[in-house]
Amino acid sequence: MLYQNSLPPRVLVVDDHAPSRMAAVALLSVEGYHVDQAHCGQSALSRVFQHQPDLILLDVMMPGLDGFEVCRRLKDNENTRLIPVVFVTALADREARLRGIEAGGDDFLTKPFDQLELSARVKSLIHQKRLNEDLDHAEQVLFSIARTIESRDPNTGDHCDRLVILARSFGEYLGLAPTHIRDLAWAGYLHDIGKVGIPDAVLLKTGSLTVAERNIMEQHVAIGESICRPLRTMQGVVPIIRHHHERWNGSGYPDGLVGAAIPRLAQIFQLIDIFDALTHDRPYKPAFPLEESLSIMRQEVERGWRDPALMDQFEAFIRNYQCEITVVSELTTSAVEPPQPVRQRYT
Repeated sequence: MLYQNSLPPRVLVVDDHAPSRMAAVALLSVEGYHVDQAHCGQSALSRVFQHQPDLILLDVMMPGLDGFEVCRRLKDNENTRLIPVVFVTALADREARLRGIEAGGDDFLTKPFDQLELSARVKSLIHQKRLNEDLDHAEQVLFSIARTIESRDPNTGDHCDRLVILARSFGEYLGLAPTHIRDLAWAGYLHDIGKVGIPDAVLLKTGSLTVAERNIMEQHVAIGESICRPLRTMQGVVPIIRHHHERWNGSGYPDGLVGAAIPRLAQIFQLIDIFDALTHDRPYKPAFPLEESLSIMRQEVERGWRDPALMDQFEAFIRNYQCEITVVSELTTSAVEPPQPVRQRYT
């Protein structure tokens, strides 16, 4: 009997051919699994959303929705994407296997079933699913912490949401790989997660920071790095978290990196972060217009703080996407933020 100290894993067998379905049910039941059945694709989807299984054994050819479409819908759904799908195919059906891979299938079995092979593959995939779920839960905890940090400072509004939108757009403009665009988007939420370790007296201070307070504030990048580094999926985000305050001429922190030694994604992200800070209200400043914000950023390039070539690309991007970004930002703000009284701006 598997998993004696918890509920047995649930497996859904989907096959319109009753003898084949019952053979799989019998083999899996002997192994100690809780086995559900479905005779068609639509029935399978209904059962998945009623009682989410730990694994689906899915026939390819069925009336109505075939196995490929069922798998595609499950993998496109955030709530079911982690469920392993094992396609049942004919021994030499190469085309079916290729289509199964495109649909997001996790493994393949051939009929008739070999009991030892079925047992080994099902056990392995269910174990992998539970590891993935643990990892997914850990990621969600990090994002929740980041949201909590953002809510500590009511003046930043939907800063993180705006960064995610801008990061994806700029990443696509630059032609970055999908994984790099994802890392930039995740950094939108996680770049300041280390501020969880910064006292409110420093984090929320509206005036200038003292030298001692600035030293405390600068520790947030190292704290954020230590929080996210244990997760393998965060390895592309960690350099952004640590280095998004570096400067091109080496005057930034925490490591004083110079030029190309600064990770490229960190350089890209800091332009996005700075632009959003300039174009929105902060306790110490009003929101600056687009042209003034770009002028300030160009002045920082002249000081040696930013890569001139990258800044040229960013400015071209902002001008090309100005209308789109403004509309998206306004929609996001109006959908999330309640009406606020007008604050007096600094002059």
